[in-house]
Amino acid sequence: MRFLKNFRLVLALAVLTLAAPLAVSSIVAPLEHTEKQSETVKDVITKLHSRHYRDQPVNDDLSQRFLDQYLDTLDPSRMFFYKKDISGFRKNANNFDDFFKRGNLEPGFEIYHTFRQRLVSRLEAVLDIVEDDTVTFDFTAKDVLSLDREEAEWPSTRAEADELWYKRIKLSLLNLKLAGKTVEEARKTVHRRYKNQLNRIKQQDSVDVFETMVNALTMLYDPHTNYWSERTSENFDISMSLSLEGIGAVLQSEDEFTKVVRLVAGGPADKQGQLKPADKIIAVGQGADGELVDVVGWRLDEVVNLIRGPKNTVVKLEAVSSDAATNGDSKVIRINRGKVKLEDQAAQKAVLELGDGDNLFKIGVIHLPAFYIDFEAYNNRDPNFKSSTRDVARLLDELRKENVDGVILDLRNNGGGSLHEATMLTDLFIDQGPVVQIRSPDGRINRHNRSHSKARYRGPLIVMVNRLSASASEIFAGAIQDYNRGLIVGSQSFGKGTVQSVTPLLEGKLKITESKFYRVSGDSTQHRGVIPDIELPLLIDSDEVGESAYDNALPWDKIHAVPHASYFDFTSLVPRLVTQHQKRVAGDPDFNFILDQIKIMENNKSKKVISLNEKERIAEKERLEKQAMDVENKRRLAKKMTPYKNLEEFRKSEEETDEELEEKRASNSHNDIDVDGDTLLIETGNILIDLIRLSSNSRTQQVANF
Repeated sequence: MRFLKNFRLVLALAVLTLAAPLAVSSIVAPLEHTEKQSETVKDVITKLHSRHYRDQPVNDDLSQRFLDQYLDTLDPSRMFFYKKDISGFRKNANNFDDFFKRGNLEPGFEIYHTFRQRLVSRLEAVLDIVEDDTVTFDFTAKDVLSLDREEAEWPSTRAEADELWYKRIKLSLLNLKLAGKTVEEARKTVHRRYKNQLNRIKQQDSVDVFETMVNALTMLYDPHTNYWSERTSENFDISMSLSLEGIGAVLQSEDEFTKVVRLVAGGPADKQGQLKPADKIIAVGQGADGELVDVVGWRLDEVVNLIRGPKNTVVKLEAVSSDAATNGDSKVIRINRGKVKLEDQAAQKAVLELGDGDNLFKIGVIHLPAFYIDFEAYNNRDPNFKSSTRDVARLLDELRKENVDGVILDLRNNGGGSLHEATMLTDLFIDQGPVVQIRSPDGRINRHNRSHSKARYRGPLIVMVNRLSASASEIFAGAIQDYNRGLIVGSQSFGKGTVQSVTPLLEGKLKITESKFYRVSGDSTQHRGVIPDIELPLLIDSDEVGESAYDNALPWDKIHAVPHASYFDFTSLVPRLVTQHQKRVAGDPDFNFILDQIKIMENNKSKKVISLNEKERIAEKERLEKQAMDVENKRRLAKKMTPYKNLEEFRKSEEETDEELEEKRASNSHNDIDVDGDTLLIETGNILIDLIRLSSNSRTQQVANF
């Protein structure tokens, strides 16, 4: 406690008194809005009210929610504002709707100015503390820090805020120390992080303030409606630019970190295999041996510029895993930059040979990573234009010649793509009929996306989906399920069932959600996604990934169904398939290994606080490593393999070299996929065999002329 008092004393000397705003404002000059911005916000309000799919009045309720969203955007961890600040802001809680209608941005800019004052004064104080060698940090104390402060109270006093910041600094230093840095090196890294953050906040202008404020408003409509300043729109969606050239990752800012939203199918990061959705990038380096530059606190576009670079060059990323037990666990990933090409996203096939004890079955597998089409070649009427539908049709013909007994279409991790392709792909499996309904805000429903041809493949079919199957994948899977054409197996899909358009404003652009997808059954794909007929486990946290993870996501709802065929009656078969599946996997070591990993992930997720005691953190890390080794040894013993003797042997086995990864990637053919070791795919093949056997024994399953 004595050190904490000394820490507070140093902070008190270093930080200008919060109760004296005039002194602080001499450091941070207020940013002024422009007349053009005032007119733009009026235009935004008009377009949101008239064109957005969600019809909500611009009233006092919206105003209150805007204030909450704005404050959470600025200070999500509730570490900068004080309760007295919030009380002052709430005096205008019912007025922001009127302010925006009149183009009055002054109250919003005043809130931002207070935030900058608090942020600058706090960061300057922290920098003084970190570089002061006389201030020591005790990593033997029994301190803990809350991992989630989104619902916490804002601090009431300086002392309360100082204690929070003491623990935050200590956590940063301890994480770096556990990662192998000395305390002195850790101090320099933390100092550099906060110095970068301070420089960036001082460089902000009115455009930054306006963009932040307006996006707090647009996010109240849905997470995919965004305002882009001219600066942002010139880059046209940073994430998409990076997804097409660089490493193939869609990124976003989250607090002071750069977070991976998803990987682009067939892109360099996807092929490399180590970077995962929800990972946080904390450092970037150039070349295989380049120094890692800490990017915590950087702007998203600055991080993107570091990651971008000439193709066939190496970028190094240090990332904190989404499933890491503590904030200190990180990994260094080397990725060869490149450009995502259509051929990298091409559909691939394989043949699984599986037995049921009596017979050997050949199961065709088609992996489709995206719904792609070469629009330029298509518009130029090139007869050989490349598309996902044409590739899948060719692979189906090849599999038919190999006399497969059934087909699995694997849409796991398929983030979507062309709606046209989703419709055309459905056309390969059903006869004529509607595929998707698109509803506009005025209630008009478009049903023009239809299947026009007779089915190309009529055999047994399973479609695999998971939490990263989104948009066009959900349209296709939903149609197959509604037509009872095949079974859906896997985990609940993403739930992205909305359509956006970009419209120009007086200053900048507005990306706005203006319509919604519905299945032929009338069910929306929004929010709920597609629910599989048979569930399989997945090592992805659905609270972190998926439409339901977003605030203000449009809800699931239902409209009228449209007439459509029903090819098979799976009603009586599914319960029997589930029973056989559960009986089979109960003794499957690889399947149970996945379940054990999920239990570990869920236990880590339930942690509410993190220890700031070094010995406790080391012990916790070893406990988790031993837990991971135990479940691996359980699997190995069940498969009559030699278990690991100790943690050192286990750790060594986990370290796959870059050369091994490169060799593995190079060995993968563009025409075929490696299905060895894919436990969920193999089990899906067994489910398909059960479906084939049970269907052949039933005379009532086929209910349509198909």
